[in-house]
Amino acid sequence: MTSVVRRATLPDAGRLAELAARTFADTYGAFNDPADITAHIAAKYGEAKQAAELRDPAATYLVAEADGQLVAYAYLVADQSPGGVVLDAPVELVRFYVAQAWHGRGVAQALMGACVETARARGGRTLCLGVWDQNPRAIAFYRKAGFAIVGSTSFDLGSQHQTDHVMALPLDRAGVAR
Repeated sequence: MTSVVRRATLPDAGRLAELAARTFADTYGAFNDPADITAHIAAKYGEAKQAAELRDPAATYLVAEADGQLVAYAYLVADQSPGGVVLDAPVELVRFYVAQAWHGRGVAQALMGACVETARARGGRTLCLGVWDQNPRAIAFYRKAGFAIVGSTSFDLGSQHQTDHVMALPLDRAGVAR
């Protein structure tokens, strides 16, 4: 079964919110206080919240879909970078998640390729993101895709103060992880 990457639309908001909440909990739940995870999910994910983000003209949601199910997503915002790191015409990859059942199946690479093309189409010269410094799998994926660490920022998850690497990919020489 293969997936197709496409731009998300307003009718996707509910399914997108469910996928976002599930993948966040799957990714960080074992490493953080359950109350902090629950509070973060309540604050950041929900049909109304994702619908508002979908309506934002600076934002783009991309989804990977297989047999009618959303299996991955990316959320990009033009003219923004994490932690105030100054970059050339940045497009921030605010969220990038793949459902666990789809890890290792090429979905992440296809989605990242679509993110690069979307950032270029939005006039970006740099694709950037923040990634938890305790997430070696994600860091390795981003490095393989051509990103480099260019700074750091903090991320508060409830009672937890965490450090994120800020990573950037110059779009004039962007490749995609294979």
